[in-house]
Amino acid sequence: MMEKILIVDDSFVQSARLKSILDDEYDVTIAQTAEDGLSCVRDGDFSLILLDVVLPGMDGFTLLKKLQEEIITQSIPVILITSLSDAKNEQYGLVLGAVDYITKPFNSLIVKARVNTHIKLYNYRRQAERQSLTDQLTGVANRRRYERTSITKWSEASRLRVPFSICMFDIDHFKAYNDTFGHPAGDKVIAAVAKTISSHLHRTTDFLARYGGEEFVALSMGDVSEKIFGHVKKIRKAVEEMHIPHDPSVSEWVTVSIGGVTVVPSPENTYPVYLKIADTMLYDAKNHGRNQVVWADERLKQMWEK
Repeated sequence: MMEKILIVDDSFVQSARLKSILDDEYDVTIAQTAEDGLSCVRDGDFSLILLDVVLPGMDGFTLLKKLQEEIITQSIPVILITSLSDAKNEQYGLVLGAVDYITKPFNSLIVKARVNTHIKLYNYRRQAERQSLTDQLTGVANRRRYERTSITKWSEASRLRVPFSICMFDIDHFKAYNDTFGHPAGDKVIAAVAKTISSHLHRTTDFLARYGGEEFVALSMGDVSEKIFGHVKKIRKAVEEMHIPHDPSVSEWVTVSIGGVTVVPSPENTYPVYLKIADTMLYDAKNHGRNQVVWADERLKQMWEK
């Protein structure tokens, strides 16, 4: 799939010239005002923005500031479009966060070279960021990414006034498994369990992270407690049905205990409070025999699988 570039320039001639230079290698979109450009970049997955400083209404510098302030757009590189006599504008734009500039009239070789360089750098940074937020053993999100995502999703559910579920998973008798089969085998179990859980959490509103050791946390939006409770029971069963042999003195197969809570977030409640409730449900599941789901519904009434 081609990388996407946004050109923000009120001159049809200039933007058409830039597009003709780049559209054999890139998917190019043109916006003729800063407002339209901001709308485009919020809705699209752009790898680079080419921005003219002089625009009607909101100027390019104001747009650049807004792009730097918003989390969703602040990492996208911006190249300024300037004239040969615009040294002060170039300097000011670079101070505001632009990564480079190209001058009018356009030299197609220079335009391509600078665009190619900054898209490569952007993709390298994105790959490094993804790796820093991914658990290397399982391929799911790591604790660092979870800390960021949990707050974002909680805020979104609060804004939309939709049910939000926090689910904690813990592999049963995992220390005994490691003691019997060794840590390399234990790592394979952790990865297998993560894969099975992930295969059941495929909606865009679902999120799974390795919380630490043999424990995972999942976040889900939109389902009432009865529905998510039923879905999570299927995940517990799917883990058991992998039929990974355990230490026979404690269990026939590798299983998980699961605890969770569903709430419609409001300004009166906070994420850490409900994370603690989910953790308490997990404790109850493990304390009452393991390999089961214990859930707290919207009224904090417990639902038991067994």
